Amino acid sequence: MIEDGRAIFQQVADHIADSIIDGSLAEETRAPSTNELAAFYRINPATAAKGINLLVDEEILYKRRGVGMFVATGARAALRRRRQESFADRYLTPLLAEARRLGLTPDDVITLISARATTPLDHQGDRP
Repeated sequence: MIEDGRAIFQQVADHIADSIIDGSLAEETRAPSTNELAAFYRINPATAAKGINLLVDEEILYKRRGVGMFVATGARAALRRRRQESFADRYLTPLLAEARRLGLTPDDVITLISARATTPLDHQGDRP
């Protein structure tokens, strides 16, 4: 999971967020502890804590005194909304800008996307 290019604490936070989004870490269940994360990823506990605290600051996790960190109610929906907004900013905005440069209408783009969505992914690269 740990990869180059991004801060390790951010990768830890993203991994926990991914688990919340995919449902493997449900709302109101205990999140992995700092020590569990540090042992699993073989990182400094302070780095793991920084990733957890990032999610606490975003109100995705909260602390139950003496018990641990828990996933907040509504965390999955909040994370999905943020990821959708990020997806739109990162992919759709540049896509639409390029479409305008090419003279494509939004309906043209939808048609192109629909055609690609029905083509098996493993064969898209075989197209001329």
